[in-house]
Amino acid sequence: MNEFELIRRYFSRQPVTRADVALGIGDDAALLQPPPGQQLVVTTDLLVSDVHFLPDVNPAALGHKALAVNLSDLAAMGAEPAWFVLNLALPVADESWLTGFSTGLFGLAQRYRIQLVGGDTSRAPQVVIAIEAHGFVPAGQALERAGAKPGDRIFITGALGDAGLALRHRQGRLRLSDAEFALCAERMDRPAPRIEEGLALRAIASSAIDISDGLVADLGHILEMSRVGARLELARLPLSPAYRTHLAETGWDVALANGDDYELCFTVPPANLAALEKIKHRFPAMVDIGVIEADSGLRIIDAAGKPYTPKATGHDHFG
Repeated sequence: MNEFELIRRYFSRQPVTRADVALGIGDDAALLQPPPGQQLVVTTDLLVSDVHFLPDVNPAALGHKALAVNLSDLAAMGAEPAWFVLNLALPVADESWLTGFSTGLFGLAQRYRIQLVGGDTSRAPQVVIAIEAHGFVPAGQALERAGAKPGDRIFITGALGDAGLALRHRQGRLRLSDAEFALCAERMDRPAPRIEEGLALRAIASSAIDISDGLVADLGHILEMSRVGARLELARLPLSPAYRTHLAETGWDVALANGDDYELCFTVPPANLAALEKIKHRFPAMVDIGVIEADSGLRIIDAAGKPYTPKATGHDHFG
């Protein structure tokens, strides 16, 4: 199977066709038409075998996750997904792998009506996946990392740490029950991008970020860009039943710093808390975990009111 047959067989036919794609796969470049009054939001993520995923990962789950991590970035900006391009490097053109990968990829693409409009393929010693996703947001309404102010409350959209538990189980560092592992592995392998939450937060949140590298690291980006500090309360941190079962064994650092959670962390001014309450019935997992403060730095307080310092601060490829 040559490169062009690979593209035709696994990626040219897809379940999403958008009217704003004048010309998609098959030419030298795509022709795309953003709607009037909208800003284009662009993000990209790179996944490398043995760095971001294990070589024996289910290819359908990998296809899902490759797109999901980009959709999570769009969610953090309050953007509506529209288009994406896929660059894929493979050691061999394995038909079974490509079938699974494209099935997982397009399954998620169909849910959020995001169309594949181009990309490239190549041979390489290991699997490398690079996706660039595009979305729309009304001009001036994008959520950004800058914007948090002292007094703003800090929220996250759901429980943290389950992906970290699944990774430790696979590495033999933690023993989960079969039921616990199934739930945690789903969070790790098939994260749910919080697109609906991001769209709902456009006029409510003062800042936002997706939690990919860990809460401590990613909230730290908000604090740096907004030139503020924060106080977090460990007792408020939402944890799954599986995590609470193993909390004494794992401690808080997996939830605080492991990453791969893909929840949103966002801040809300006091004046907008009533508006947030009006949408929380749609997103009951949203939890208030702390407050933005004027003094720089992140202060984490345990249930006894004492300072807590995590041993890890988040994922860093070159750290």
